[in-house]
Amino acid sequence: MFYFCLPEKKGVLIMLIIDSKDCENIDKALKKYKKKFEKARILLQLRSRQSFTKPSVKRRTQVLKAVYKQQLASGKLDN
Repeated sequence: MFYFCLPEKKGVLIMLIIDSKDCENIDKALKKYKKKFEKARILLQLRSRQSFTKPSVKRRTQVLKAVYKQQLASGKLDN
């Protein structure tokens, strides 16, 4: 069993626990770790916390994304 602790701001730690057998190869354990790391979306959280974005900017980007998705679904957007 492997424990990986990732430091985060304000003293909060993120811990990923990878269960592995004694006879399991380290490459397989690393592969499991990478999958779990991607599913936890830790990298996206760390990138978003590097700089502060105002709530109004967050809302604006969400609205723009929603409009874009609606345009794609309706076929108005030509790609």
